[in-house]
Amino acid sequence: MNFLEKMKMRYTVKKYNPQGKISEEQVQQLKEILNLSPSSINSQPWNFVFINNPDTKAKLSEFSYFNKEKVLDSNYVIVFQVIKNPEYFEKQIEENLPEGSVNYYKTFVKPKGEEAIKSWLRHQVYLSLGVLLSACADMGIDSTPMEGIETDKYDWILKNESYETLFAVAIGEKSEEDTNQPKINPKKRLKVEKIILEA
Repeated sequence: MNFLEKMKMRYTVKKYNPQGKISEEQVQQLKEILNLSPSSINSQPWNFVFINNPDTKAKLSEFSYFNKEKVLDSNYVIVFQVIKNPEYFEKQIEENLPEGSVNYYKTFVKPKGEEAIKSWLRHQVYLSLGVLLSACADMGIDSTPMEGIETDKYDWILKNESYETLFAVAIGEKSEEDTNQPKINPKKRLKVEKIILEA
C-alpha cells in the first residue's frame, strides 16, 4: 500500500483496544522522527513527553474531557510542549544555532513582542504534529490528536518546569468497535478542486 492509500485510511481514533501494543522499535522510530521535525530557523522550541505509565495516564485522563477513555486505553500518550520563557529560548538558540538564524529571530520575530514570540513558538510545535500523524499512518499506528485537555493540569502532573503543554496525541491500536473508522464512517473532505489552487 503506497503512502496516499495509507493516508486515505488514516482517521482520528475514538476507541482504542486496551490490549493493543506498539513495539518498542516503533516507539523509538517515532521519537527519532519527531526529533527530525522541521521548524523555522531550526528553532526546535519543544519537548515531546512519551507516557505509557498506567498511573500517569490515569492522572492525565481525569483532565482530558471527552478524551478520558482514549488516554486510558491507548498504548502511549505523547504530550507536545512548548518552551515557556522567550529569554530561555533565546539562550538555547544562541548556544545551538548559527549566527544567521539567531539574527533572523532577533530581527524579524523578537521585535514583535512577547505575545507574538509565543505565538510563533507554538506554530513551530504544530508543525511537528503533522509529521507525527503522517508517520503513524505510514507505520500502521492508530492515532488521536487531542486539544481537548486541561493543559494547565497536564503541566501540574508532568512538572516540566521550562515547558508548557499545548496538546497531546494518543497512539495505539484501534478497537474494532470504533465507529469512526472509514469502513463504518467514510471520510468526508472538501473536493480537491475547491481547496487545491494553481496560480
